[in-house]
Amino acid sequence: MIYATPRPQPDLQERITELDQVRGALGLRVSRAGPWLGTLRRLVKASSVEGSTSIEGFSVAPDEAIAIVSGEETPSPGDQDRMAVACYSQAMDHVGVMADDPAFHWVERVILDLHFDACSFQRDKNPGRWRTGAIGVTGSGGRLIYDAPGADRVPSLMAEVVDWLEHGDPDAHVVVRAAMAHLHVVSVHPFRDGNGRIARIVQSLVLAREGLLSPEFGSIEEYLGEHTPEYYRVLQDVQGGRYQPERDASAWVSFCVDAHVAQARQRLDQIEQAGVRWSYLERLAEERGWPDRLVIALEQSLVGGTDRTLYANEADVSAASATGDLRRLVDAGLIKQQGRGRSTRYYASDQLRADVAAAG
Repeated sequence: MIYATPRPQPDLQERITELDQVRGALGLRVSRAGPWLGTLRRLVKASSVEGSTSIEGFSVAPDEAIAIVSGEETPSPGDQDRMAVACYSQAMDHVGVMADDPAFHWVERVILDLHFDACSFQRDKNPGRWRTGAIGVTGSGGRLIYDAPGADRVPSLMAEVVDWLEHGDPDAHVVVRAAMAHLHVVSVHPFRDGNGRIARIVQSLVLAREGLLSPEFGSIEEYLGEHTPEYYRVLQDVQGGRYQPERDASAWVSFCVDAHVAQARQRLDQIEQAGVRWSYLERLAEERGWPDRLVIALEQSLVGGTDRTLYANEADVSAASATGDLRRLVDAGLIKQQGRGRSTRYYASDQLRADVAAAG
């Protein structure tokens, strides 16, 4: 037995209608976005990944998260924090592949493989395999706040969850279905570790399969990371301390809808800010008689930093040209160099950041 999907009451239906309007506007803005969209995608993906992994205690600075999810930085295997970000990013890449796969079906292997993607650095936790022992969630002082169902029930419960993902409640709003998918997985707690991570990834996959927004723009991981105490409180209130799928899940669905509205509005603001920022940088390059491609380097330096390879690839120039362009911007005091050799990265100077902020 799994939780029943609640029927939205009038007040929640109003917020779902509002969400549809905001997400529709977001989808339109993304489709019409300018050349700065690639940099914004990296920022949004990194903030989502960092937000989700931070919930489980993994800490990485925002600039580092951008470098990791962009493949510009490869963490060492022993670095648990950075490996968590890298592996979660890989799982989200997998979500992106499955999002528009016409042959996709929900089967148990989908969830197992996504768990392996996200937790492969934790080999002692049996990534990609259902747990075989008891598990619970503890709060402050070691107090048990959630007692998960026994390991012997996990295979049958997850088979029911997967069957529901494939066939259940097809007429429910996708955000409601995604919220319920999250609740089902996290309540069964099918793995030794990473249950919160996999529940959030499954939620994102349900949303991504809708096709309106790419995973990085449609997920709520960043919001959940920023509102972790409230996230845990709502889950605990709905679960009631143990696996009780007869309980009403309405409060959880309502929380997720509110999270989506807030997250979508933030994304719209970020798109607006990116457009204004790009326009300022274009004027700056034109006033100095510089090639248009330098705007790419300036934009990258402002959002997580850049390096020669990242800039060269996006600007479609040779490594030598990229080096010359970056040196020109350093000499102009617009960007600053950190590190040497292969670890060299370039970040916007304080003056450039101040000028961009004033222009916005």
